[in-house]
Amino acid sequence: MSAGCCTRNSVFAPTKPTLSWKFTLPSKTLPPLRKTTKRFAVFATFISTSKPTVLVAEKLGEAGLDLLKKFANVDCSYYLSPEELCSKISLCDALIVRSGTQVSREVFESSGGRLKVVGRAGVGIDNVDLPAATEHGCLVVNAPTANTIAAAEHGIALLTAMARNIAQADASIKSGKWQRSKYVGVSLVGKTIAVMGFGKVGSEVARRAKGLGMNVIAHDPYAPADRARAIGVELMSFDEAISTADFISLHMPLTPATSKIFNDEAFSRMKKGARIVNVARGGVIDEEALLRALDSGIVAQAALDVFTEEPPAKDNKLVLHENVTVTPHLGASTAEAQEGVAIEIAEAVVGALKGELASTAVNAPMVSAEVLSELATFVTLAEKLGRLAVQLVAGGSGVKSVKVTYASARGPDDIDTRLLRAMIIKGVIEPISSVFVNLVNADFIAKQRGVNLTEERITLDGSPENPLEYIQVQIANVESKFASAISDFGEIRVEGRVKDGKPHLTKVGSFGVDVSLEGSIILCRQVDQPGIIGKVGSILGDENVNVNFMSVGRIATQRQAVMTIGVDEEPRKEVLKKIGDIAAVEEFVFLKL
Repeated sequence: MSAGCCTRNSVFAPTKPTLSWKFTLPSKTLPPLRKTTKRFAVFATFISTSKPTVLVAEKLGEAGLDLLKKFANVDCSYYLSPEELCSKISLCDALIVRSGTQVSREVFESSGGRLKVVGRAGVGIDNVDLPAATEHGCLVVNAPTANTIAAAEHGIALLTAMARNIAQADASIKSGKWQRSKYVGVSLVGKTIAVMGFGKVGSEVARRAKGLGMNVIAHDPYAPADRARAIGVELMSFDEAISTADFISLHMPLTPATSKIFNDEAFSRMKKGARIVNVARGGVIDEEALLRALDSGIVAQAALDVFTEEPPAKDNKLVLHENVTVTPHLGASTAEAQEGVAIEIAEAVVGALKGELASTAVNAPMVSAEVLSELATFVTLAEKLGRLAVQLVAGGSGVKSVKVTYASARGPDDIDTRLLRAMIIKGVIEPISSVFVNLVNADFIAKQRGVNLTEERITLDGSPENPLEYIQVQIANVESKFASAISDFGEIRVEGRVKDGKPHLTKVGSFGVDVSLEGSIILCRQVDQPGIIGKVGSILGDENVNVNFMSVGRIATQRQAVMTIGVDEEPRKEVLKKIGDIAAVEEFVFLKL
């Protein structure tokens, strides 16, 4: 890392100079979490001279706001225009929205890199530009569990209300009419319902439909068949499900693959007189095609809680259709669900600002608590090896090929290296660019800059108690400013281990060394002769530069050796020149961690 920059050890380290980070294990002093929320271990602690700022752009329950206010400054600004949101976002570390706010690429660009977390208070994240969030290193979290039951209950409520014409009959009697024969409904018992999307909400709807005596089938390309069988549900293909069902209940996310998946062609394959419930996303239905299917009688009735455009236009023909029951996106609108969602998203956002990885992150690989705990010191080692390796590259040499080797007594499948990979990318790229790298955007940044990182796992004999014996980082096809860092195979090579809980550099090129990776390092290649250590130590001591560690690795007696010196501060250029002027010193380099 170049002089004047601060070292950021956390995956989510902020860029403001008033902020710093440190690794820690989970603490019992953290606020207690709800039992229904699964949280991964803390591996970084947020330390700041001022509180972070969280912008809440849509209404959030008081319980969630109270949690946020204990940790951050909370700005509740509702109904912001896109321009107003872009104007405010550069002052915020986190943003919380529901479904009504579009978090576009312009929002991330306007944040100037300060925005670290976007929290979606709910399940769907189609209103957040995920690629842009990832490119800008911003974690996106949602609240997928708290409103599951509420959404499922609303789906069943619409199902029964539609089947028995509840809304139409209610409106009729309130207008002074008594039309019993007009509003004869259909029974649910014995009918087949197709649950399209068998995730959390879909599976809860299936359970309740079974309780109503319905035959339940489902379609979900990602749902495990054994989970469906456990509650008596048969998984089918999309075409089989929609052509078999009397009722169709939609619970799928809105993606490019599901956008308008219920179109003219899909409706034409349904049973005549099928009935549709949608409490998922409006965009999965082609609304004009549904209107045609209703008018033709292919679809007998529809019950809709969501629409392509919300709120829909006052003259929306689908909303006004006599065979359509509508509600204004009430799926999660129970008092209990609103409080649960508020708490869940507040916990996720605060946790992310503290450096935790919540289980609800949608654009970062999930790393289990056990892995985080085991790899905490190796995370530091990985980043520092990356920083060392890239600083050894001579100016003008583009870093394009990086190879990482993990040596362990464990089997290759027993080691999760995703976090280590991200930190090596961080170490390699940050010192030679102005970009900020974290677990969210590491692979994207590497690809964007043409850095090809490959990983190799070596299985060693020995005890699998420790996750790793050593990590080796190689940069190929470059020149080195310290020739001794070039291995016998022609690439820059550095290797490190964790000793007594601290990261150590143990190999440079072909030379074995042993120095703690704290502070900064001076590497010297010298003729192996008496007195050199004393001379270098005297030069540093005279300039009041504290030496915290020193080791010498040599090829053979009286030949060449590499001296590795750990120092607490950066020596002046004049001091480094004095070391270089020692006759026996053939080359040297200063590396800042």
